[in-house]
Amino acid sequence: MTRGRILVTLALLAAMVAVTACGRRTGLDTPYEAAEQARKDAEKAKQPVPPEPEKPVKDRKFILDPLL
Repeated sequence: MTRGRILVTLALLAAMVAVTACGRRTGLDTPYEAAEQARKDAEKAKQPVPPEPEKPVKDRKFILDPLL
């Protein structure tokens, strides 16, 4: 391998490592939880509060759920 090819490979590997390290380490928020958090943040910042989110309906089981 040539020197340029080695440098490009190392740069690509460094970029891949940097991209995979992005994000939060906790679980994902549901839309309901995100709306609740937005309301709390708006109240703390004394900004207009978004409308009250609707409670989610209970999740129903689907026949293919065990496969996922």
